[in-house]
Amino acid sequence: MKLRELVAETVPRLQAVSEERASFKPAEGVWSAKQVLGHLIDSGVNNHARFIRAAAESGLELPGYDQNVWVRLGGWQDQTWAEVLGLWDSYQTALGDLIDRLLPGALSHTLSVGGGAPVTLGWLTEDYVQHQQHHLAQIWERAEV
Repeated sequence: MKLRELVAETVPRLQAVSEERASFKPAEGVWSAKQVLGHLIDSGVNNHARFIRAAAESGLELPGYDQNVWVRLGGWQDQTWAEVLGLWDSYQTALGDLIDRLLPGALSHTLSVGGGAPVTLGWLTEDYVQHQQHHLAQIWERAEV
């Protein structure tokens, strides 16, 4: 599935989630739906740079990031659901456009992230969409939508 399609299909369902359900944290140390969606924005920010850098140059070794620090410092829990959703929608749509513009030859470029094994840019873009789907499933669980 393409990222733009995922966003278009998902936004109406996310809009149906109430502020109360989006803010609900099922347990200590477990993210709320707002924090999960914020994490997906953080992931987008980090992967945006990876996509562009790897498209321009093969063989890169790029850093990972501490997702818990990003979620905490991003303050996703303190923002409204509408704000977090609006940013997620806009940013993922832009990333979907970027992924669609990547030249086919660039998709075979390799990179490693956070000391991991080398992967292709094509694999990374597909994994990114799967990562979105994985965390959106968590939101459906937490928001019971």
